[in-house]
Amino acid sequence: MPGPDGWDDGADATDVARDVPFRPMSISEMLDGAIAGIRRRPRATLGLSVAVSTVIQVTSSVAAYFFIGDEARDEVTPDVLMESLGAQLTLTLLGLVLSAFGILLLAGLVAPILGRELVGMPVEPGQAWRDARPRLGRLVGTASAVMGVSLGALALPVVPFFLLIAAGARPAFAVLAGIFGFPVGIGLMVWLYILFVQAVPAVVLERQTVGGALRRAMTLSKGRWFRTCGTLLLALLVTVFMGFFALRIPFLFAQLIFFEDSSGSGSTMGALAVDTAGRIVSWSVVMPFDAGVIAMLYMDRRMRREGFDLDLRTRGRSAAAVAAGERAAADERGAGGQDEGFIDLWRTGPARARPAQARPWTGAGT
Repeated sequence: MPGPDGWDDGADATDVARDVPFRPMSISEMLDGAIAGIRRRPRATLGLSVAVSTVIQVTSSVAAYFFIGDEARDEVTPDVLMESLGAQLTLTLLGLVLSAFGILLLAGLVAPILGRELVGMPVEPGQAWRDARPRLGRLVGTASAVMGVSLGALALPVVPFFLLIAAGARPAFAVLAGIFGFPVGIGLMVWLYILFVQAVPAVVLERQTVGGALRRAMTLSKGRWFRTCGTLLLALLVTVFMGFFALRIPFLFAQLIFFEDSSGSGSTMGALAVDTAGRIVSWSVVMPFDAGVIAMLYMDRRMRREGFDLDLRTRGRSAAAVAAGERAAADERGAGGQDEGFIDLWRTGPARARPAQARPWTGAGT
């Protein structure tokens, strides 16, 4: 949609408008936009993703090596493996929680990249870090709050189940508590996660506090919970296929070829190293996709609910003017002032009150 203020003018801006439409988007356009962001800025997105994924997967592997006993690692007997099932399940859940936390962190880090692509502004080397660094602490706090609220909602309904088991109550009571508690806990966890997930881009792009970002997420999610859920579910299916199967196959073959018939600590360490490398590679690819989808959801809600795209055109702020202002600020004050013009576009407040009713949108995915 060419605008009067130059949001789409120029060859680079035209490409951006084609990959990431500057208007309310359909679900397929949001998924494509997340992939386009990775393709257009691979060094920035994949560089951040490799760093986050390496920390998470190495931590999980070290915990797995020391948490599971030597006999279980060497697979001496099936009985030993069954005894270590609880430890392995705990480690698996820990890895999933850490990966989800990493995706939230990455969503906040890549949001400025996709935001600049959306409005047709240049993305210079290191720009994502400069945009996110002033709110890095709040980004960690917001991601922790989203995960903490979701996991707390999962744990609370199943507390009676564990209390009945610990108290030695009748098995029937414990079974009933589990039958009702686990589905309720899972439902609450999913509901709250989807309700608050857009807080992560908001805390970076709008310079919100942790509490303010959570409230913004509730406002943006109002009336669109199921659409957000469907979009994230499609992204999850892509993640499961690519992260757990397609990208891991070469590393699984390497484990089978080189370490299947070996025993001892050296072969165990080798197999664990290959498995860790496979997880780092696979998650480094799929994490920015999931993070990008979260960021695109936030931007779509800003345009769909608050008319963000129309508001920028009404204000008469062009991408070229904002970029020139950032460069001037950088020359005067150094790199620290480089993000102010861009961030000012996303801030909300009385001075930039959005229209009560955004323009009607009848595109796909509504």
